[in-house]
Amino acid sequence: MNAAESRRTSAALWLVLLAAAGTFALTMGTRQTMGLFLGSLNTSTGLGVASISLAFAFGQLWWGLTQPFAGALADRHGAMPVLLAGVTLVALGTVITPYMGTTLGLVFAIGVLAAGGAGMAGPSVLMAATTRLVPAERRGLATGVVNAGGSFGQFVMAPLAGVLIGSLGWVSAMQALGLLVLLALPAAWVLRGGGPASAAPGAPAPVTLPAREALKKAWALPSYRLLAAGFFVCGFHVAFLATHLPGVVASCGLSTQVAAWSLAVLGLFNIAGSLAVGWAVGRWRMKSLLSLLYAVRGVAVLLFLAAPKTPTVMLLFAAVMGVTFLSTVPPTAGLVAKFFGPGNMAMLFGVMMLSHQVGGFLGAWLGGVAYARTGSYDWVWYADVVLAFGAALIHLPIDEKPLPRPAAQATT
Repeated sequence: MNAAESRRTSAALWLVLLAAAGTFALTMGTRQTMGLFLGSLNTSTGLGVASISLAFAFGQLWWGLTQPFAGALADRHGAMPVLLAGVTLVALGTVITPYMGTTLGLVFAIGVLAAGGAGMAGPSVLMAATTRLVPAERRGLATGVVNAGGSFGQFVMAPLAGVLIGSLGWVSAMQALGLLVLLALPAAWVLRGGGPASAAPGAPAPVTLPAREALKKAWALPSYRLLAAGFFVCGFHVAFLATHLPGVVASCGLSTQVAAWSLAVLGLFNIAGSLAVGWAVGRWRMKSLLSLLYAVRGVAVLLFLAAPKTPTVMLLFAAVMGVTFLSTVPPTAGLVAKFFGPGNMAMLFGVMMLSHQVGGFLGAWLGGVAYARTGSYDWVWYADVVLAFGAALIHLPIDEKPLPRPAAQATT
């Protein structure tokens, strides 16, 4: 490959990464700001924090449930149709949410439409598309860039949502965020190559097994099951913070602006964490990186519980948690790709995301239940600590050795 061809290839790869990261920024950024509207939804509907938290929790679960199926469709038909449908559903669900006055209506708008669409245009499809289209030696950094896109979206859209709420009111602010998601539609065309026959230049064409066979093979691997258990814990942490951090801030007597900036700082520092961990994936054992990230979370929560609850402490806590927030994704995705190759990556990582979101359902829902019953989030924080240290331990036995795969022809 001459210099001109190398530059064209590099530019094409960065275009793929920017399209995937931008899509994740818009879908994740919108979803992660919804906690700012929880109080307004409660005031408007009178349903209570626990009932509204159930809608958010169902969204966490549904986001995960859609990803194995969306991944299987993308493995078979390519990423573009799945992404187009997903982005459209996120926008629709977000725009109609203010008109829902019942728990069932909120579950439908937030949980089924918006969260389901975000799952279809989520990390399993986006990371599988990029994994197919970049060389193996760049996959760790590539997944870090895509993951950082979601964090960048949160960093930008959380304060934007705060400004919009103050200037337009919460209804118009939520609908504006929903329409903003439609900017991701052109990215689906860029990622259309992330289909079953695609591969990075010079790399073997990925071998795609029937979905049932691939899933059976994966679930028989103890390391895959341990990885899924750890990702369950990640989901519990992430969903609890995304849904209830504004409530935690309010319970400490701090302002809505502190809540918005805490979410923004969470996203900002996860950009750094995602890029750093994506870079580290190619240099250290991925299971060790995961153990370290979960252990840091546990220590951070313990220190936060012992510290005075000032704006500075809240922002520092958000920064530390941000470094680990979704930094677990690149090594988790990297291990799935290393175990099984890119052929069934979207579906198999989608199963990981389902485990993540089962944890997310419990984190979002139990946060609301705990606060409704006790007037504080303390018991959820205690569970957070135990789960964090447990996750740090269960990654240690993982065997990172790739499984034997059928040979494939190299592409030109």
